Amino acid sequence: MDLIRASCLAATLFAFPAAAQTPPVPIEKPVQGTATSDTPAEPMAILRGLDKITARITTFEAPIDKQVGFGTLLITVRACAKRPPEETPEVSAFLEVLERRPGETEMVNLFTGWMFASSPAISALEHPVYDVWVIDCTIVSGESSRPSQ
Repeated sequence: MDLIRASCLAATLFAFPAAAQTPPVPIEKPVQGTATSDTPAEPMAILRGLDKITARITTFEAPIDKQVGFGTLLITVRACAKRPPEETPEVSAFLEVLERRPGETEMVNLFTGWMFASSPAISALEHPVYDVWVIDCTIVSGESSRPSQ
């Protein structure tokens, strides 16, 4: 499986050499929402999750370095990067995904690594019940918990 992922990544890098040389940059200014002087801006990753049992899709926000829950999963976004609009669009996030299984005291580490919005299959969470992927990176003020669409 790792060989397939490595082959896909290599093919992507050779197909788009300019994209391979330009690393994503962390967002520095508000993309959506507005920050006021009273409420500090908080960088977030916008994630989407699929519950394969119920076929329910949920879009949720995950603040950087804070755990959010999705089903039995605990997701922590450590970094989120978005390329400037003048470059090839790419959003990537470094995620740590743990699972809190019923009846067990220890949490199981399911995934640690970068996920890419444009190619979710390159580095995907493999779980029998849940799928999680990255949608966007944004900065939201403390007043609004949901970016405007």
